[in-house]
Amino acid sequence: MSSTLGTLFKVSTYGESHGKAVGAIVDGCPANIMLSEDDIQPQLTRRRPGQSDMTTPRDEADRVTILSGVENGKTLGTPIGLMVNNRDQRPGDYQEMDNVPRPSHADFTYQMKYGNRAASGGGRSSARETIGRVAAGAIAEKILAERFGTRITAWVSSVGNIDARDMSLEALTREQIDSSIIRCPDEAAAAKMIELVTATRDRKDSVGGVLTCVAENIPIGLGEPIFDKFEAKLAQAMLSIPATKGFEIGSGFAGARMFGSQHNDPFEMKADGRLGTTTNHSGGVQGGISNGEPIVFRVAFKPPATIGLAQETSTFEGESSVLEAKGRHDPCVVPRAVPIVETMTALVLLDFVLRQSYRNV
Repeated sequence: MSSTLGTLFKVSTYGESHGKAVGAIVDGCPANIMLSEDDIQPQLTRRRPGQSDMTTPRDEADRVTILSGVENGKTLGTPIGLMVNNRDQRPGDYQEMDNVPRPSHADFTYQMKYGNRAASGGGRSSARETIGRVAAGAIAEKILAERFGTRITAWVSSVGNIDARDMSLEALTREQIDSSIIRCPDEAAAAKMIELVTATRDRKDSVGGVLTCVAENIPIGLGEPIFDKFEAKLAQAMLSIPATKGFEIGSGFAGARMFGSQHNDPFEMKADGRLGTTTNHSGGVQGGISNGEPIVFRVAFKPPATIGLAQETSTFEGESSVLEAKGRHDPCVVPRAVPIVETMTALVLLDFVLRQSYRNV
């Protein structure tokens, strides 16, 4: 199993959904960075369950503990151990699913690959695994913000067939986005999204959605062509998040319907004396290398596989069965996925920053 991301800033996550704890080991963090649990906790709090009726009611505070790598408030340059205890464990909720793989869930593939699986809550395939990523990514966010003024902001741009209007990327803040329980800054669209998720939850079903993310104040030159192009590693990071099914950067698939004369990003001298582009169809990346413009991309999330609605399916032995999943599950994952996307972006960015800094030595 591959549970490590990164080349120089390496993050390895551990733990199962209903085990004793989840967390991460961060290796390669520079020394002498001021760091405490208070720097990490805000993003974990944004990710945690039980925030509203839009999410699973599982009751977890998700308080992080730094186990190693920090002394007197500063990083030592040694591995940083991060741990979050699982307190609201209910493995009994999943007994009926021991022998019935949930449709479109990882139950079947994990069992076939490993000959075993953590049946309680999905184990490593559960979204609870992302706690380690978010904790580690919060460290990366802090370093990027302090060194470059980098700002990473994600929001819900669609749920089901409801789309938010195009937003002014530079104007959006996390506070503005978090003011809505669905984390959509378009108030009119947000109201419709909430109504849709509520109705979907009440009939024990689920619904998917799309997140848009923008990263500003990005150094030029990040990315390692050919196989570690910036957008390639970013796509890998995003598609490793549970329930993701699509990724596009800049104009994405819409760019395939444009002419070159429409899609090209002409250059101009910016007010700060930097050569930049007048448009950003490239999404901040050209030739697999960041060009200094905002990184803009979108991630598609499928409807959560675990639903309470009765489904005709089969046991592992091939016998017909009807599954009505119990337990506590998100009717729509996109509101809680916002900090996951932001912190995963930070992990990719900081790893490339460190790789580029070694190139310039």
